[in-house]
Amino acid sequence: MKWVARTEKTGIKVKEASNGKTDKSKTKEAWTEVTGDTPRQEESLEEFKSNWSEVPICDAPSSKDYYFDSYAHFGIHEDMLSDQVRTGAYMKAILNNAHLFKGKTVLDVGAGTGILCLFAAKAGAKRCIGIECSEIAGFATAIAKQNGYGDIITYVHGKVEEVEIPVEKVDIIISEWMGYFLIYESMLDSVLFARDKWLVKDGLIFPDHAKVYLAGIEDADYKEEKFGFWNQLWGLDYSPMQPCALQEPVSDIVDKSAIATSSECIIELDLNKCTLQDLDFVVPYKLKAARKDFLHAMVVWFDCSFEACSPPVVLSTAPGKASTHWKQSVMYFKDPIVVHEGETLSGMLAVRKNAANPRDIDVKLSYELTGKYAVPTTVQYYRLR
Repeated sequence: MKWVARTEKTGIKVKEASNGKTDKSKTKEAWTEVTGDTPRQEESLEEFKSNWSEVPICDAPSSKDYYFDSYAHFGIHEDMLSDQVRTGAYMKAILNNAHLFKGKTVLDVGAGTGILCLFAAKAGAKRCIGIECSEIAGFATAIAKQNGYGDIITYVHGKVEEVEIPVEKVDIIISEWMGYFLIYESMLDSVLFARDKWLVKDGLIFPDHAKVYLAGIEDADYKEEKFGFWNQLWGLDYSPMQPCALQEPVSDIVDKSAIATSSECIIELDLNKCTLQDLDFVVPYKLKAARKDFLHAMVVWFDCSFEACSPPVVLSTAPGKASTHWKQSVMYFKDPIVVHEGETLSGMLAVRKNAANPRDIDVKLSYELTGKYAVPTTVQYYRLR
């Protein structure tokens, strides 16, 4: 996973009026003087979504160069299979709801080593078909035979959008399609393609719902440790590296105590109904400061739920929950923001597939603070790849 970010506008300090309140007209004048532009909050959601900068300050090999090849390596499958939250949620959802699988035909999109097909077969599925594009498909076939399910499980090697499967329709689609920021890698696109082509009417999808959340965090120590590294190295000035490093968000475990604002669900997906167009989105948000503190970054996490189950099974990647290999996604601000309890940090978040490589995600974040130390609208760009 690789993030690339570039700050488009930098916040400016605005003096308080003598009565202790921020003069909003002065804020706007100061912003225009420094940037030659009016505050971004005047943009509509549609304008914010369509007005992008195309050139990040850092560049790196695109994920399309190694996406499928990466899944041929054993390490990535070891990480996923050893993830107790991830694999345990699927096992619970499938085996504890065997009545939904008994006698059914099941399709696994992106089967990997075949663990989900094995769970479905164990739950009583009549037939399981796994589609896998990487060379790991050969090992999945051997594993199915080794466990006595060789006659039930079949693997098709290739891309979902290009292969044919040995049945006309399936009753259930299972898939572990989630990536960083939920939709990184665009594997959900393939699940929706399979749904529209092969799933019977009123068929089931495991999981079938997902939510993405956003919150502000205090993270001074880690930010200094990670980005202060570039100030001096071996007696040499490495500061030219710092802007790029500073603007490259990370995937990491965020302690729940670091969250200093309310959280907000920024998108909810129903896999039974959503379309590809829903995966490029723009949303407004408002976060309330929970205490007097600094904000250094935004943290993003997701929950997925198996609502066909009774009771529903929830796989959560939230801070404070048992950690997963997804961890959380952290987008750092260029400058820290000072907040007081009850103040509002608001803005817009736009997400789209990268034009050059749809497996990459471009993220555009605006934020402004209304409060004692007001921050005019600031926009940063990020790229997940």
